[in-house]
Amino acid sequence: MTYEKRVKPAASSVEREARREKQRVEARQALEERRRAEAAFRANYARLKAERLAREAKA
Repeated sequence: MTYEKRVKPAASSVEREARREKQRVEARQALEERRRAEAAFRANYARLKAERLAREAKA
């Protein structure tokens, strides 16, 4: 059985730029998702802290 070396053709400048743009878009989306998750975490943390303080003040 013989194996031939497969040569991947070089990407054109248009393809490289398209790949870079796709990476930029995905990075922006990931960052935005991370910010939303962080904001939700902080809001929940503040709510739970307020509830705990209210319980402690009542006791």
